[in-house]
Amino acid sequence: MTIRGAFTSVVLFSGLLALFAASAPSYAQNQVLGKVQFVGKTNADKTSGVWIDGQYVGYVDELKGDKEVLLLPGQHEISVRQTGYTDFTQTVVIEPAKEITVNVAMARDPRAQFSKVTSEIKLKVTPDRAAVFVDGAFAGTVHDFGGVGRAMLVSPGKHSVKIDLPGYKAFETEVDLLPRQKVTIKTDLVTGSIADADPAVKKN
Repeated sequence: MTIRGAFTSVVLFSGLLALFAASAPSYAQNQVLGKVQFVGKTNADKTSGVWIDGQYVGYVDELKGDKEVLLLPGQHEISVRQTGYTDFTQTVVIEPAKEITVNVAMARDPRAQFSKVTSEIKLKVTPDRAAVFVDGAFAGTVHDFGGVGRAMLVSPGKHSVKIDLPGYKAFETEVDLLPRQKVTIKTDLVTGSIADADPAVKKN
């Protein structure tokens, strides 16, 4: 693999192609990128979604190895979100060829309200690392709501469900659930461009 090919692969995995200069990647550029490491202690910390400069890039616990986050030097805004928790937001300054650590600490949102009577949504979607948004709010990843003993509990009524992942076309649907009704959403995301990612999501 050429240096340009390897660099492009890393950028696609990190979901941050739009943050880089439009000129062709070079070895020199690769040497000035800074790295961001995310650390979370609780399950809520580790499964929360991460946005950088308004672009969703993945959930905390997966942003390492071939999915590590590489950014151009300068100031960047990081926002971490999870349904039922207040947003964790931090502005960081990236230095060339240096690594910083962001210690994520999610706090429960006292304003969050949960229905006593719920309905259930299960997901059978690939890739299962894709982000799930319910009524515009980040709810978790497909993996959290699929398989034995895993499902999403929501209030009865109408809900919009969006499944999105950088590099794939977003899948959107609506459900209208009766109390205690159970439904399963099945789909395979279609490969697309990083430009297909939609950064517009509801903040807490």
